[in-house]
Amino acid sequence: MWGMGGIGKTTIAKAIYNKVGRDFEARSFLANIREVWEQEAGQMYLQEHLIYDIFKETTTKIQNIESGKSILKERLCHKRVLLVLDDVNKLDQLKALCGSRTWFGSGSRIIITTRDKHIIRGNRVNQVYNIKEMDERESIELFSWHAFKQASPTKDFAESSRNIVKYSGGLPLALEVLGSYLFDREVFEWKCVLEKLKRIPNDEVHKKLKISYDGLNDDTEKEIFLDIACFFIGMDRNDVIHILNGCGFFAEIGISILVERSLVTVDDKNKLGMHDLLRDMGREIIREKSPKELEKRCRLWFNEDVLDVLSEQTGTQAVEGVVLKLTPNAKCFSTKAFENMKKLRLLQLAGVQLDGDFKYLSRNLRWLCWNGFPLTCIPTKFDQGKLVSIELENSNIKLVWKEMQMMENLKILNLSHSRYLTKTPDFSNLPNLEKLVLKDCPRLSEISHTIGHLHKILMINLKDCISLRNLPRTIYTLKSLKTLILSGCLIVDELEEDLEQMESLTILLADNTAITKVPFSLLRSKTIGYISLCGYNGYSREVFPSIIRSWISPTNNLSSLVQTPAGMSSLVSLDASKSSSHSLSSISDVLTKVQSLLVECGSELQLSRDAILDALSATNSKELESIATTSQESAVKTSTLIECCGQVHISATKKSQKSLLIQMGTNCKAADILKESILQVSLSPLHVSICYTFI
Repeated sequence: MWGMGGIGKTTIAKAIYNKVGRDFEARSFLANIREVWEQEAGQMYLQEHLIYDIFKETTTKIQNIESGKSILKERLCHKRVLLVLDDVNKLDQLKALCGSRTWFGSGSRIIITTRDKHIIRGNRVNQVYNIKEMDERESIELFSWHAFKQASPTKDFAESSRNIVKYSGGLPLALEVLGSYLFDREVFEWKCVLEKLKRIPNDEVHKKLKISYDGLNDDTEKEIFLDIACFFIGMDRNDVIHILNGCGFFAEIGISILVERSLVTVDDKNKLGMHDLLRDMGREIIREKSPKELEKRCRLWFNEDVLDVLSEQTGTQAVEGVVLKLTPNAKCFSTKAFENMKKLRLLQLAGVQLDGDFKYLSRNLRWLCWNGFPLTCIPTKFDQGKLVSIELENSNIKLVWKEMQMMENLKILNLSHSRYLTKTPDFSNLPNLEKLVLKDCPRLSEISHTIGHLHKILMINLKDCISLRNLPRTIYTLKSLKTLILSGCLIVDELEEDLEQMESLTILLADNTAITKVPFSLLRSKTIGYISLCGYNGYSREVFPSIIRSWISPTNNLSSLVQTPAGMSSLVSLDASKSSSHSLSSISDVLTKVQSLLVECGSELQLSRDAILDALSATNSKELESIATTSQESAVKTSTLIECCGQVHISATKKSQKSLLIQMGTNCKAADILKESILQVSLSPLHVSICYTFI
């Protein structure tokens, strides 16, 4: 599919994908290829993403483009797939992702969306679909949904709506943006807007979109829009809010307004997005203010422009943000190039080296994102007091800080993939840190005990820290922590029962570790929502019953199972038909420690031998004030159920509440129901019953 930006290529492709995708053996929608392709390792990421979508596996790691081509060619030919390649702008992208028709199994379909018709000329594709503009009826309906929240205009706005639609020329993006801009405005405002629109040529889409920018309420909303357009597309919304709030921009309401005005989007992964035409419109606003003098622009994002300013050291106080992404170690600049950028707030570097005294970097920095940070520690003379986010992925850091500064504003610290980092910093001077990300630091073996000082921490990610052996006990005192990720920490072998102190914990991911026991306190948590631990994966309401069932599997050593801390409930199963006389005779020694007991017997005779019932009776007489029991017996076959249920009245503390199920003979549905009741008792200690079931 070929057409101009904003014409609806991606929307149509998604509709086709959703409608017919299930008719294929596998399917994949690779979105925003042009943008992803330009990111570091973006080419291999797209190939890996395609393999994951088609084969549902994450183990394949592609080292380079050519090896990725070979893997795709070899594996895709056996599948009938639907593949959508969205926003292709280079022929190399097609070669890397769908080299030829022979790559795919018979009956496969490939849909390509692009702005560049040259990419799909000749015999590269079977058919080219040129997407046309919307007709008047479709345009009015789309516009009305955004301007009036209904399918057609109100009577007073009918004529003005037709004029706006005519001006928009059937371009879906313009219809949506203008409709959102005019929503809930008066007639005279509509007429004023229409007059303004007449001054802008139809072929200059970015100028049409600037109307939405002009309609923003204040300068902070405009600054937020420009920052997102230049730096934050694809970033987590919450992270961006922290950074922009640090700049004094009231980002929560600001971003919400941008979303309402169709200037920014937030996807289901909470990532910020922006249409290319809107992004280009924002960047054009910046360029127009200083078309020839680069150093007077407030933001610099084109590599060529940044290279010029840094090489010539011509930066000025006008510069508030800089992004420069190069291949690793491609260029080295003097830190003095930043000396005059006194208002620099946002700095994003990749593959860049700086030589010199870091005192020249702005004291007003809020965001430092430096992929491939080349130094072994953060320089002492670098003033970091106002930093909100430090992101130094793939760094050479061994020791984060030699001399720490008080960093009250720091919310985010990301040192992921720092292969030389052996221990975390002292967290005492980071009182407001909310997000700590140390993914894939292979030599990290020590977490500072001062992590317990992070009273506002929300997320700790230690995924794939393969040298980490244990966690400091102080980590369990973090009452604000919501997400703890330990997946891939291969030699971490224990989670303490103190886990229940983490009263806000909702997500615990600890798969692929050496942990073999689920802490009992985890089941006492009232907040945990999702866990991945010891082979259990899923939401707690689904996983907890499975964990409990594993605990009540029959055992020959009753005493060994009752090894829980003081005051903690325990739930045990005893198979009397397989137990030794010694273990049965010692049952009374441990009954006082057990909250729930399941006894499985082959017959009533077996139940009475070795004083099982005597032990139960003796235990009950010590703990229970009274017991009311009714019974019913009949001579029936083994498979017939005879139930005897009694309610136990407890006068002691909650610790003495117990549940008992005695099952004789073949299992049946009724017994299963009673077993489930015991499970519920273990989770709800305020409800107590003793049920005798004879089968």
